Amino acid sequence: MQLSIIIPALNERDNLTRLIPLLIKVMPSDVESYEIIVVDGRSHDGTSQVAEDLGAIVVTQHLPGYGGALKSGFEQAQGEYILTMDADLSHPPAFLSTIWQARDEAEVVIASRYVPGGAADMPWFRYILSRLLNFTFTQGLSLPIQDVSSGFRLYRASVLHHFPIQSAHFDVLEEILIQAHAHGWRIVEVPFRYEARYSGKSHVSLLKFGWAYLKTFLRMWRLRNSIDSADYDYRAYDSLIPLQRYWQRTRHKIILNFARDTESGSLLDVGCGSSRILLDLPNAIGVDIKAGKIRYIHRHGANGLVGSAFALPFPNACFDCLISSQVIEHLPADPLLFEEMARLIKPGGRLILGTPDYGGWIWPLLEFLYGRLAPGGYADEHITRYTQRSLEETLESYGFECEGVAWVARAEMIMSCRKR
Repeated sequence: MQLSIIIPALNERDNLTRLIPLLIKVMPSDVESYEIIVVDGRSHDGTSQVAEDLGAIVVTQHLPGYGGALKSGFEQAQGEYILTMDADLSHPPAFLSTIWQARDEAEVVIASRYVPGGAADMPWFRYILSRLLNFTFTQGLSLPIQDVSSGFRLYRASVLHHFPIQSAHFDVLEEILIQAHAHGWRIVEVPFRYEARYSGKSHVSLLKFGWAYLKTFLRMWRLRNSIDSADYDYRAYDSLIPLQRYWQRTRHKIILNFARDTESGSLLDVGCGSSRILLDLPNAIGVDIKAGKIRYIHRHGANGLVGSAFALPFPNACFDCLISSQVIEHLPADPLLFEEMARLIKPGGRLILGTPDYGGWIWPLLEFLYGRLAPGGYADEHITRYTQRSLEETLESYGFECEGVAWVARAEMIMSCRKR
């Protein structure tokens, strides 16, 4: 199955009588196979019977709310792509062709009311609440999206299998979008005009579900500011928090300065995350254990692959420079970790290694404060603690000569070493 169209419906008999035939009529010619799934929220007006008579698959909703309707539809869908739309004809069927043609541009395509060229035909009070809701989520969660509450979307089905969906009401739309973005998937918006409901009564109430929106916002805020968010490192470079911004930019400057004499050669960044260090080294390849971060750097034109620091997928002595910043403290002090780094670097090549210095008092204090102010961040994941002396001795035992050390606020040490 190539395309599944999911339509949540509650007492929408008259609208479905018009909508389903229109969908069949305007189906793009390059859609080889499709199914129309109507998720019936236990209607009492004959909605399910009308849908079946018109050739749709009817699924009885088994979880409450709009979020429950979508989840019921996702479970039934067989398509490689999944389109969600409203039953009330506020999402024009003719727009299906436009949103379908954008499928290769991103894993999630949004029919957007709030990008240039988009519009919304709705009562002024509802329009103001919608814009306020979108402003709160996009600005509060640093999202490069204008319309996070549009339910007219096309998903690559595999995206929806990468994270659980918890929201039960209309806030599920924001949750799915933020989860997709946090996992590194591409999202694109195409302008469309939202039209007035054809018949019946709307089930949307922003005020009624305000508490649900607030809980989802707080839950998504924790996700966006945790290391699980694909763009965590990238956003930190321009953070609104002065200390975080200073830290990222100082680290970036030091590492690029150490790598200057090898930047024209082959470089590897182990545990690259979504850091701009990799993006500013055109010959570099990144490796990270988190697939979402690799997806994110690919969007910015960088090269990277998913892999473990204990089993790097490259032949011996193939890199002039290996960078590993803020990685080794998260991993056990296993000899294999340093053996892998030594194996990949050419004789005379450079190793640039950054990690917090637990030999002084500044980093332990900052870690304590950071853990309280930014729960979900990196502070509570440090399982191996290095001092300058212990790290130098370790590196020397694996054939490296330390040539220099630079500091970020006398708390994070960045060593530059040569392989003998």
